[in-house]
Amino acid sequence: MLIEVIIVRRFYKRPEDSLLATWGLSLMITQGTLLVIGSTVTGIGTPPGSFMVGDYSFSTYRMILFGASIAVLAFIYFVFMRTKFGVMARATMQDATTARALGVKISWIYAITFGLGAGLAGLCGGLYAPTMSLIPTMGSTFVVESFVTVVIGGANVLMGTAPAGVLLAIIRTTLNAWHGQIVGQIGLLIAVILVIRVLPDGITGWMNRHMR
Repeated sequence: MLIEVIIVRRFYKRPEDSLLATWGLSLMITQGTLLVIGSTVTGIGTPPGSFMVGDYSFSTYRMILFGASIAVLAFIYFVFMRTKFGVMARATMQDATTARALGVKISWIYAITFGLGAGLAGLCGGLYAPTMSLIPTMGSTFVVESFVTVVIGGANVLMGTAPAGVLLAIIRTTLNAWHGQIVGQIGLLIAVILVIRVLPDGITGWMNRHMR
């Protein structure tokens, strides 16, 4: 939230500059971490335990991650759809000028939502850390997937981004199993290009048109 107040808030009317500023900040944090603790950290390892479904074995911790993702989505839905803060946040996203005129302190809304998003990213990193190597640049692994998921999902997190994440996960996992991670990454990007070409407003725009 402090970063939002000091840095990000200055660039709300200059979105390209805000991307550059936050990217530069991420480089500073990453390189600072490299200087302080080095390029690698002792891994903690995936918690033991698995279960069988037919002839296939699945990690118990992977199922915990699946349950955690559902819980996070439920939490976001509750916060933004069932609380006063959620109403004010959605109003600010739709029309900040009108929301301010109605008494909403949009500066606080921006700070809290930024902090909430950063906190969820940290939670994701903490939950996912046992399944991968711990390095200061581990977050860059998820940048492309996160960006394209948001792009094809559209404006609505629950109606757009979540289904987009499921769709892209199915495509990439299937292609990974079929012919390796490189093919999975290529197939993911091709799928994104096709979806953007067919649905320029994302999944949210398509659902809004067909649910009216």
